[in-house]
Amino acid sequence: MARCRSLATVCLLAAGLSSTAAQGLFSAPPANAPADNAAPATPPAAPPPAENQRAAPAQPGSPTAVVKPFYEHVGLELEPALRSHFADPAKSVLDKSDALRKSGQGECLDPNMALDNAAYDKAEIDKSLKTIEAVKGDEAKVVVAFVVADNPHRLEWKFRKVDGDWKITDLLSVTGEWALSQYQCE
Repeated sequence: MARCRSLATVCLLAAGLSSTAAQGLFSAPPANAPADNAAPATPPAAPPPAENQRAAPAQPGSPTAVVKPFYEHVGLELEPALRSHFADPAKSVLDKSDALRKSGQGECLDPNMALDNAAYDKAEIDKSLKTIEAVKGDEAKVVVAFVVADNPHRLEWKFRKVDGDWKITDLLSVTGEWALSQYQCE
């Protein structure tokens, strides 16, 4: 588990996230964990008291703002009306899933992929939901972490800017080891 956590932290750092930001999505580091080597240019300000800490609101049009509705309404990722929020390869998989459903041959995708197929408990998810956004040029990632029934879940939403808008290109479960782009809905 510690090795997996370290690998995930390295991936977040490579994506341009600080270890402090990444720490919010993972448990506390081991007591003997080395400190960051890079000293900040200016000392960090003292954090506000815990009762005043709130997640910063997502900027309109940001990747985080695109992801937020999927945690407010379960199953939105399968709604054909929201297909405009997706680009390939995710859009192709979702379109094939729609065609399969319309043909009467069944379902290809789980209706709560955004929740990593966990039982839906909105209050529990809202209480534990954390996001980190990393943007690099025309690509972005939003890592989402939450806890349901004492089980931590982490998902990574991948984005590409298309005609000035952020489009979801893939959804990966770090916890469940699956990716939307790898589904074969035929």
